[in-house]
Amino acid sequence: MTSSPSPLSTAKRGQKNDPRLYLVTLRLADTAALELAIGDVIAAGDVAAVLVRLEPSDERTLINRIKAIADAVQRRDAALLLDGHPEIVARAGADGAHLTGVPALSAALNALKPDRIAGAGGLRSRHDAMLAGEAGADYVMFGEPDPLGGRPPLDALVERLEWWAEIFQPPCVGYAASLDEVSPLTQAGADFIALGDWIWTHAQGPAAAVAAAGRVAEVASRQAPPTEP
Repeated sequence: MTSSPSPLSTAKRGQKNDPRLYLVTLRLADTAALELAIGDVIAAGDVAAVLVRLEPSDERTLINRIKAIADAVQRRDAALLLDGHPEIVARAGADGAHLTGVPALSAALNALKPDRIAGAGGLRSRHDAMLAGEAGADYVMFGEPDPLGGRPPLDALVERLEWWAEIFQPPCVGYAASLDEVSPLTQAGADFIALGDWIWTHAQGPAAAVAAAGRVAEVASRQAPPTEP
């Protein structure tokens, strides 16, 4: 884990900062290909974090997969987060974990705090989001697909981001399921834009997709009014 401040703790309310990017990997059974590619992908945009999703395996195998890519991510000043698995974050050298649902977040806090990032997703209501913030989540994510691939409509996602950005201090992440969603999520006040499966299957490669998302976010941020401090 890097000793510098978390890339996910730099957002400041009331400023017209461009949102940073948060990459979400495909679900991986092997991280070798990602290890080779991730440097160029991170370099293509202002990437704050990479969320690694792993196929189930035994604990030692998971730790080895994470260690294989940790340096490639962290030496580019991006945080390496695990999708779940808070119990192996420290041993794997990761920077934190993304937890789905308030119960999972609460259960993971002792393992992660104060040195590592505890992010919260799977927040299906305003009440869930507030509980996550009160529990100590370092960020909240809105709009990511559930296990069956379902997610809220774009207008509902925009409304949720606007509500959070106007009232609360912890950073919020808006999950963009396509390039077309980057602009409205940026204008809604997202501090970070999560880019999921679509960047890894982009016709010109993931680096090109990340670069395109960064350009769209930069333009959209210039058109969005600043949130209230």
